[in-house]
Amino acid sequence: MPSGVRGALVQRVSALPNGPLDVTWLAAETQKLPLRRILLHWEPASLAGWDVTAHLGLATTEVHLASWPAAPDDWPHLVRPTIHEVLGLCAALAIATAALDLSNRLAQV
Repeated sequence: MPSGVRGALVQRVSALPNGPLDVTWLAAETQKLPLRRILLHWEPASLAGWDVTAHLGLATTEVHLASWPAAPDDWPHLVRPTIHEVLGLCAALAIATAALDLSNRLAQV
């Protein structure tokens, strides 16, 4: 990873097994991870491969989502299914939350 970055912010992930994982660099000085966004960070593993971690931005905090220690050089193919599933779950929870909020507002009318 280039110096001055905290990691790579996932912008888009393909549902295809070998599909793309599009990212943009997140500046090191960025304090808060955006809501429902995933940050990937990787560094060379001690013996071989890459130590890869993923963090998920929540409303009030950032949580450790997953780790892939000593992942092979093609690690994006390894992490893509997990990232895709978590982003789908986040989207479903956002829709459910919006529906619940709407239901509560309608019940108050």
